[in-house]
Amino acid sequence: MLVAAAVCPCPPLLVPDVAAGAASELDAARNACADALGVLAAARPDLMVVVGPAGQDGREPHPAGATGNFHGFGVDLEVRLGEGEAQERPLPPSLAVAAWLLARAQWADAPVEGLGVGERLAGERCVAVGRELAARAERVALLVMGDGSACRTLKAPGYLDERAADFDREAARALGAADVEALKALDVSLAYELKAAGRAPWQVLGGAADGAGLAGQLLYEDAPYGVGYFVAAWS
Repeated sequence: MLVAAAVCPCPPLLVPDVAAGAASELDAARNACADALGVLAAARPDLMVVVGPAGQDGREPHPAGATGNFHGFGVDLEVRLGEGEAQERPLPPSLAVAAWLLARAQWADAPVEGLGVGERLAGERCVAVGRELAARAERVALLVMGDGSACRTLKAPGYLDERAADFDREAARALGAADVEALKALDVSLAYELKAAGRAPWQVLGGAADGAGLAGQLLYEDAPYGVGYFVAAWS
């Protein structure tokens, strides 16, 4: 069953080498992610699964030892997800960011695997996947990667959409309150229109946490660059 979860944003800019001179702008987000990972470690899981949005090539499971890189962002940096044999298929960017966060935290508390999910995966399927993950071991922890809307300002990647602030406000509330039903009820079409890549991973979390009775805490909420970033810890 699910015993703990951490929710983190997944912009490559979280990695200081990628952000370069702007790295300090996300220091608070990085520190909150470290605190959330500390909650996972304290739960003493038997298995950690990292869930994040992925394009067509990065969907489905990524076993321990899978590697990723940030070459596409002009940085000669490679990462590995857990301990295991290197895999031919690279990690999608969201899971590569997660691998960097875990390496930064010197994670060694449980085996780590990854799962990439499609941005348009139906909510019912996300919930079913979450339930399957929670049944993988007696004590399962999830690291859930994903951003909120990308339409909070005129300069945001998706330009300004007046619906974005309300969507992010409800997502942040649900993540902070560990409100499983609210996560499962997130509007798939609206999330897609707002470019909220975290919707599917958050609904996987909703399925995994159903009946687990976990409490949540919102550790960080902001929208730098016009994109909603949230960090939460459930235990």
